[in-house]
Amino acid sequence: MTQPVFDGHNDFLMRLMGRPAGDRRIWRDGDGTGQLDGPRAREGGLVGGLFAIYVPSPAPEAQVDVDALFDNPPYDMPLPDPVPLHRAQPAALSMAGHLRGLARDVPGFRLCRTADAIETAMAQGDFAAVMHMEGAEAIDEGLDALHVFHGMGLRSLGPVWSRPTVFGHGVPFAFPSGPDTGPGLTDAGRRLVRECNLLRILIDLSHMNEKGFDDVAALSDAPLVATHSNAHAVTPSSRNLTDRQLAVIRDSGGLVGLNYATAFLRPDGRKDPAMGWDVVLRHLDHLLEHLGEEHVGLGSDFDGAVTPAILGDVTKLPDLVVAMRAHGYDQPLIDRITHGNWIALLRRTWGE
Repeated sequence: MTQPVFDGHNDFLMRLMGRPAGDRRIWRDGDGTGQLDGPRAREGGLVGGLFAIYVPSPAPEAQVDVDALFDNPPYDMPLPDPVPLHRAQPAALSMAGHLRGLARDVPGFRLCRTADAIETAMAQGDFAAVMHMEGAEAIDEGLDALHVFHGMGLRSLGPVWSRPTVFGHGVPFAFPSGPDTGPGLTDAGRRLVRECNLLRILIDLSHMNEKGFDDVAALSDAPLVATHSNAHAVTPSSRNLTDRQLAVIRDSGGLVGLNYATAFLRPDGRKDPAMGWDVVLRHLDHLLEHLGEEHVGLGSDFDGAVTPAILGDVTKLPDLVVAMRAHGYDQPLIDRITHGNWIALLRRTWGE
């Protein structure tokens, strides 16, 4: 039997943004593109995960050669300008509509709002999707839209995706670099954290800079979570978490989901997908050492990042499990990393 995996982050909805409703068949049938779809999820053992609503930045006038930048460290990629609310909301609504449409149109695809619903879906062989927002550009300062999206099923939100928002500041894509790259939460950001706590919406710290991280930690009464981040001690990228941050997450009863993006895995910070399992396992070992066995999960970033060739798409998840087992992880630990810790964390966060 394939090991069941619940994943903390994917960008599949980006492939649907702006498309007709009929194009949702690419989840049901697969279209040979991307890293994730329904048939390949079944093959790889993926049973559910957080589906990101992410608003892309408009193309800048001066295009940055991202691949060349990432392949030639050191680098510090310029951040895009903020995306205004009136541009962000239609894109976010399109992706939220597609996620809800998948739940209507695709047999066995469920939009889940509780940990019980996730466990029921898994037990019945259905796919358990959770609505997540990566960067809160589609939320107004008055937070009315937060309640609207919550009514649609939003249960997880990252206040920023690297570029600044009215709520706070993200980390640039920089290597080598620490996460202390700018100011923390704005007043609106503090209101957002408090309202997410009231609504029991998970607050995702991935992409947030160090001061913002500390502001959330001081304000929030929920477990601290980074859905798709790695260990800064292994790969000194601004996107990765320092040992101090890992300790704060551990002490809150939170969780970190291992990100498969090559630039956040490789110790040299490059985007090159040629690497072995030793690099992935070094991050897992470090996270386990500093967080404990009950606070580490997976957060692939499928359809949003270049991943190692050995984890090129969701069908390679069984190979990751084999690598963990060969590395000495026993079955109870593998069960916790692949799905158990995520479900327990969501239960703690959502207050069930």
